[in-house]
Amino acid sequence: MTLTRRTSAVAAGAVAALLALAGCGGSDDGGARVPETATGSLEHLAGEAGCTPDMQTDADEIRQAICRNTDGKFVLATFATDRGQREWLNAAKDYGGHYLVGRKWVAVGGTKVVTALRGRLGGNMEEGASHHSGHG
Repeated sequence: MTLTRRTSAVAAGAVAALLALAGCGGSDDGGARVPETATGSLEHLAGEAGCTPDMQTDADEIRQAICRNTDGKFVLATFATDRGQREWLNAAKDYGGHYLVGRKWVAVGGTKVVTALRGRLGGNMEEGASHHSGHG
């Protein structure tokens, strides 16, 4: 259970910091072509995304960095296991946000940034919980 709590705490911190940087919005991908989902190390994925990673967490179960490219700022995380990735996502999605998900990696950022990253890295778009009041 220690791994789960530690992973959740890292997720909460990363997502809270990122949501301060990113705005809310829709998830239209504009019909852009999506490449085959990228795989590899955090450094390899960052290179594919066109950024130099600023490492924030470098642990056995998760590696996480803040990245910036021409599309904007985002968090890129890689995981040792599929289960660790899913636990991180489940905890992080409670904070809202937009997620690009590949095999053992996640990119988190604003809608436009994540949509642009999908054109470089492939993956599937996921959205966190909405915290809007629903009043129009």
